Amino acid sequence: MSEQPRQDANYLAYTQEDWRALLLSLGEKPFHVGQIMKWIHHRFVGDFAEMTDISKSLREYLALNGNVAEPEVHEQFVSNDGTRKWLIKSASGSLFETVFIPEDTRGTLCVSSQVGCALDCSFCSTGKQGFNSNLTTAEIIGQLRIAMRKLAEVYPDRSRTVTNVVMMGMGEPLLNFDNVLPAVGLMMDDLGYGISKRKVTVSTAGVVPGIERMIETTDASLAISLHAPNDELRDQLVPINRKYPIATLLEVCSRYAKNLGNKRTITVEYTVIDGINDQPEHARQLSHLLVGFPCKINLIPFNPFAGTGYKRPSMMAVRKFQERLVSDGYSVTVRTTRGDDINAACGQLVGQVADKTRRQEKYKKIAAGEIA
Repeated sequence: MSEQPRQDANYLAYTQEDWRALLLSLGEKPFHVGQIMKWIHHRFVGDFAEMTDISKSLREYLALNGNVAEPEVHEQFVSNDGTRKWLIKSASGSLFETVFIPEDTRGTLCVSSQVGCALDCSFCSTGKQGFNSNLTTAEIIGQLRIAMRKLAEVYPDRSRTVTNVVMMGMGEPLLNFDNVLPAVGLMMDDLGYGISKRKVTVSTAGVVPGIERMIETTDASLAISLHAPNDELRDQLVPINRKYPIATLLEVCSRYAKNLGNKRTITVEYTVIDGINDQPEHARQLSHLLVGFPCKINLIPFNPFAGTGYKRPSMMAVRKFQERLVSDGYSVTVRTTRGDDINAACGQLVGQVADKTRRQEKYKKIAAGEIA
């Protein structure tokens, strides 16, 4: 065992498999996996000395060689509608955001996967920040731990807590696959946060190789950010479409849907922008495009941000768009705008990216459609 503290590992990121491997290497019994994970994820303990049902020698080893450190909360904002946004400091020094949206029967946490984003979707404020860095698994699962812990402080009766998680915060989750998927697994693990696979959703702008990998590794819910009913328009709104056009995206999503069973579908997200993609012909095209595709459609009225040339559509236009799709047999919801007074609504998350021009070369090429 180490004589000097090394603090190499952040145990927030450890899955059941990671803990079993570590305990096996130390000659410890595997039943400690459940004990340790419950201390970390159920009781939110950050001091190994409090883990009283494991041996002192194991506690000392863990303290010497790792930590259970949440990322630092820089600031909290509370909206008039009860939405809460936490501005959190990443290892790179930049700030990213996570948002809790309370509703009558559930509480949804919108979790970030990157600081900034390389995909540069034209209607999204996050994309205008550029890309800075991937978040680690500990920083991703740490957002859920922070939200659960802080909500328990405000609502000790648990009248407000996280029941649903959506990977729809800053960044493209499938461009940070190796950190996102272990975090998603911990969210669904009974020894982690025990959230139903139906209520943990990974959202992607259309990174097809990432969805291919999901087929082999998870059965979390999937949402695709479509936003246009044809390739010409989607090329403008979602540049990665130039590499992975709509037909390719829907084909891999159809294969993923087979893993979900008959009662689960994929969510198609469609941000409705005034005069851009909200016309009757767009609704007709979308209806035709999705024939035979197992999905539900979520219409998102565009949320303005500084510097954008796009405008929010009228609710009449959104409702007419919805009515056309419903008349064709689709399940369609309209997302209620929440937290826009604290810039926490969909498409408004920006954090504070220290280096707004930095983008890893591979992400620049992916966004430009040059490589997979």
